[in-house]
Amino acid sequence: MSAITPTSLLTQPLGQLATTIGATGVFHQYKLDFCCGGKQSLADALAKKGQDATPVLVALQQLQHQDAELPEWRSQPVKALIEHILERFHQRHRRQLPELIRLARRVEHVHANDLNCPTGLTQHLEEMYQELESHMLKEEQILFPMLAGGIYPAGPISVMEEEHLQHGDALAILDELTNNITLPQDACNTWTALYLGLKELKEDLMQHILLENEILFVQPKTIAKDDDRQMCCGSCQ
Repeated sequence: MSAITPTSLLTQPLGQLATTIGATGVFHQYKLDFCCGGKQSLADALAKKGQDATPVLVALQQLQHQDAELPEWRSQPVKALIEHILERFHQRHRRQLPELIRLARRVEHVHANDLNCPTGLTQHLEEMYQELESHMLKEEQILFPMLAGGIYPAGPISVMEEEHLQHGDALAILDELTNNITLPQDACNTWTALYLGLKELKEDLMQHILLENEILFVQPKTIAKDDDRQMCCGSCQ
């Protein structure tokens, strides 16, 4: 990977940085939204937070010499990426959320009188699970088979991207309910397990959305060229 300068980093969208240099860990650390907010430049994202760019830039430049999972998917077949998303994210979310709902219900019941109790978290997770399950089924039954066949339908892709924004809003509410998933000092084991699981869910869902928005849903240029030739009148053949 060629050297990257601070100036070029600041002008690039967060989603592009996440999928070209594997910057998701840095963005999690500094709470920069690289999935639903992936179209905004790093400079704009930092300005909105009033955040100093220096430590972020230093951390990103250090990634030049590290291997990362996300950039590798840009060169992999679409079908392989779909299989990865199904196994790594769809199936994992279906395991994560029922257990997190169970843990949240227990914490809300036992610690109802604690000022730090995440009141309303169980209901929010149930709603997240319902919306996410509906979203994943639409991908599995409709969109993914089309993408695997080289068809990139603008309408269904746009619908999925809009739903991704809604998932991002749900994560923001999750942060509000849990004080940014911050445990109180006297948290019990169940509470601790719940927040560890919530952090994992949040990071997984953000990476899931990123892979789809920035890589899977982007039509490969080779396919676009083939489509152009098919639409040609034939005089240029």
